[in-house]
Amino acid sequence: MPDALSHRRLSRRGLLAAAGAAGLGALLAGCGKDGGDAATSAGPTGGPWSFTDDRQQKVDAAARPTRIVAFTGVAAALVDFGLDKQIVGVFGETKKADGSKEPQAGDLDVEQVEILGNAWGEFNLEKYAGLRPELLVTHMYDPGALWYVPDESKAKILPLAPSVAITTARVPMTRPIERYAELAGSLGADLTAKKVTDAKGRFTAAAEAVRQAVRANPGIKVMAASGSPDLFYVSNPRISTDLMYFAELGVDLVVPTKLEQGDYFEALSWENTGRFPADLILLDNRPTALQPKDLAAKPTWAQLPAVKANQVTAWDAVPRFSYAGAAPLLENLATAIRGAKKVTP
Repeated sequence: MPDALSHRRLSRRGLLAAAGAAGLGALLAGCGKDGGDAATSAGPTGGPWSFTDDRQQKVDAAARPTRIVAFTGVAAALVDFGLDKQIVGVFGETKKADGSKEPQAGDLDVEQVEILGNAWGEFNLEKYAGLRPELLVTHMYDPGALWYVPDESKAKILPLAPSVAITTARVPMTRPIERYAELAGSLGADLTAKKVTDAKGRFTAAAEAVRQAVRANPGIKVMAASGSPDLFYVSNPRISTDLMYFAELGVDLVVPTKLEQGDYFEALSWENTGRFPADLILLDNRPTALQPKDLAAKPTWAQLPAVKANQVTAWDAVPRFSYAGAAPLLENLATAIRGAKKVTP
């Protein structure tokens, strides 16, 4: 699910446009020239390359791209599938305040890539141009919308390199995983490597564990949610790709009814958090959302049956779309469902 807080920001993204945009073209032209001296391409490999993304846009290149910039979670997924030095830059939450990695960075070596932005709305155009990118890759939650590529600067970003967008909503989670595997393979990753096949085996086993947990403990109602200071967001399993897949595995998920624009969630006031009874809550664990310690001061949160029963588990609302990234999510879900008690009527 796209960040509920980010959805609120979308309406005011125009206010974030950087001053001095008129002079940006000259700045980028200079950066590109300097970058050519400092960072040269690794050279042609694999002959002509092409890939058709989920916008149905075909990207063609004379050689396989070797300088890739991606949303951090995408970069980590591509690393899971076997890419490495090809990733030269990332954008999106990558490092915590203490310098440690954000969970979505996975096995990405964050010390070996240029971080172009570490939060929503951050994307350093000068650094991007200096990297001499050959390919930009990110999620696409809504048609044509490139995740974490700021609207106010995308007209300057997109001409600098071809882009690939993979759909990450309104399809089950297995679909973007397969598409990122396909992209990684086209970029030179060995999808038959033990690392990849072992991860796929673990994912398959974890999916079966969820099915078995649902059968062994029937009737558990699950709600996926995200908290902000003012609102409580209940996610829609008919849109969010991971929740769609959980439902396919048999998980009984709350389906909100009064959806916000995009249909991703229903926004409830804190007075109305009890609208959807649930035995188990999957709580958005990203730094943009309130965590249990932050929510403890909300009286209506404390009164929810699942909270009283200590049946709240962390939820990666923007999962890492690889077998290695998704398998632990399924394992944790299976464990939570097996251990849950029925606490609602």
